[in-house]
Parts: sequence; structure tokens; C-alpha cells
Amino acid sequence: MADSYTPPKVWTWDKENGGKWASQNRPIAGATHDKDLPVGDHPFQLYSLGTPNGQKVTILFEELLEAGVSEAEYDAWHIGIGDGDQFGSGFVEVNPNSKIPALVDRTGPEPVRVFESGSILMHLAETFGMFLDTEGPVRTETLNWLFWQMGSAPYLGGGFGHFFAYAPEPMEYPIDRFAMETKRQLDVLDRNLAEREWMNGKAYSIADIAIWPWYGALALDRSYPRAGEFLAVHEYENVQRWAKAMDARPAVSRGRMVNRVGDDPGFIKERHSAADFKE
Repeated sequence: MADSYTPPKVWTWDKENGGKWASQNRPIAGATHDKDLPVGDHPFQLYSLGTPNGQKVTILFEELLEAGVSEAEYDAWHIGIGDGDQFGSGFVEVNPNSKIPALVDRTGPEPVRVFESGSILMHLAETFGMFLDTEGPVRTETLNWLFWQMGSAPYLGGGFGHFFAYAPEPMEYPIDRFAMETKRQLDVLDRNLAEREWMNGKAYSIADIAIWPWYGALALDRSYPRAGEFLAVHEYENVQRWAKAMDARPAVSRGRMVNRVGDDPGFIKERHSAADFKE
């Protein structure tokens, strides 16, 4: 049994909390250093990283371009959160919460900042009139699932993923707690997809785009080492079918490769034109 812990009357920040991302955690907001953001030639400037939240936006951009919307061309700039790029003054001006993704829309007379992945998806979908109905019950159902994802994913990433893969040592209680919630969420998705091809019941939408990088990646066992087996993701047959259908879309395949670094030759650290994707 682990040593018991009695919380102090007032919490103080006197040491790192351990884990892979400990050096990036702090209880205060704001910039830590001066650093301007680069600006490219396209109307949309994306500052991001190829995490699940970052993939949502690049997948939508690639879907728009795949559909022939040339006005959706974008520059994707790599933000290295391990290096603290998100705390640079330029990034904090775009997103005061210092989280990726962050977008600057330069299509109008004045630049417009857009932060939080769900807000970015809605902004782009409404700008181009695609992947989100303008009114009616299908729009509402799409937003139901978009906001479900925004509220649920922290339990998967910051909860299960953190304690299963990144915490300084394995701890039974938090792993069990968040594994239970993650499996419940997978069951929610599986039941919804039992009689639906796509999340809103009618058509491919920003709800699918938002949910897939988190739960589709988990279903395909790409999230955390051993997590797929641990959570028995193969049991969620409807989620499996949907995840594979998403994975087969060319725009999804491209979008998940942007703003990533590593050994995979398909990764694109920064994307500034369609030619960045090598055939």
C-alpha cells in the first residue's frame, strides 16, 4: 500500500510533480520569453503539433482541400511543447491558455485569433459551409458530439494516458479509475455507432474529425504502448469499423502527419503547400 498523503491546508508550488511533462507544468499563465510567431503566405496560419488535438485541425484543412476548397490553403508551423514554444510571447498572444492548436485567420481586414480545437473546427466549418449544417437537428447532433469530445478527451489523455504512460510510477487507483471511464466512453461511442455510419447519424462531419484522433487512434492501438490490449479495444466492434473507415480517408492520412517529428518518413514538421506531401 502506498504511503498515505494528507493535503496541506494551502497548496504551494515547491517542486516538480514528476512525469514526462513535469518541466512544462506550472500554476501560472503568461509568456516566459519573447518570441514572435512566423507568418507565411497563406490566409490561415496554424501553430500546432501533431498531437490528437492538433490533428483535428490539420485533418479538417486537408478535407477542405481534398474537396477542392483552395481558399483553405494554410501554413502549419511546428510548436515544440517540449521546448516551451507555447510560452513564447507571440504564441500567448494568439492563445492565452498556451495550448496547441492555435490559428490566425488572415482572410479579413484584421487578423482573427482562434484557439481551442473545437472553436477552430467550428470556425473553419462555418467559414466554408462544409462538415457542419448551418441549422437544424443534424447541426445540433454534430455539436452534441463535438462538445462530448471536448469534455471527454481529458479523461482519456490527461487521465488514463497520463497515469498509464507518463506518471513517474504506476499507481493502481488512478489507472483503474481512468481505465473504467475510458472504457465507458468507448461504450458510448460503440452504442452510437451501432446503427450509424458517422457520429451525427447522417454525414461525415467535424464531430468525426474531432473524435477520431483520440478514440480512433486508441481503437487502432496507436495511442499509448500496451493501451489497446489493456483496454481490450478490439471488443468495440462498431468503433473499430468507424475508426478504420476514417483511417482510410486520404485527407485523414495526410492530416495526421502534419506538425510531427520522428522516424516516419511521412511526418511533415511544417507544411506550407500541398507539395510538402511526397508521393
